[in-house]
Parts: sequence; C-alpha cells; structure tokens
Amino acid sequence: MAKQTKITIETDSLLILRGRSTSRAWCPLCAAEGEMIALENLGILSNLDRPAVEEWLNSGKLHRAQAADGSELICLDSLLARVRNPKPS
Repeated sequence: MAKQTKITIETDSLLILRGRSTSRAWCPLCAAEGEMIALENLGILSNLDRPAVEEWLNSGKLHRAQAADGSELICLDSLLARVRNPKPS
C-alpha cells in the first residue's frame, strides 16, 4: 500500500493602500518622520481585531502621536510591526 502525505498551507496577506487617510508626521518613539493614521480611521482602514488594537495601544506597542488639531495618530510602522508579529517572544 502506498504511503500518503497530507500537506496544508496557510497564508496571510496584508494590503496597505495609502491615500488621504494617512499623513506624514513625527513619531516620538521611532524618532523619525513616518506615515500616520488617525485613530478614528483605523477601523475603516483595516479589519484588525478591536480588542487586539486596544491591547497594543494600552501596552505602548503601537506608537501614538497627537495631531495639531488634537486628534490621535497611530504610527504606521509600529502598526505594521504588530500585524506581522502580533505576539513577540
């Protein structure tokens, strides 16, 4: 009887569209200028799990800055780092 092997492949993808919802601003934790997303637009732009985003915000894993109008901005680089590796060791 022939031996059978079953292989399962799982993939994830991430699509980032940049447009009017992002802006460039200084991230104090990255110590560099980068693209920022308004916190109120985060749910519109992504399908991220809201509890995970709240946890990342509260733990400081997402970099925050404040816009001139007082709104809160999220550093896109820190967001991408969390999405790529949600539970670092």
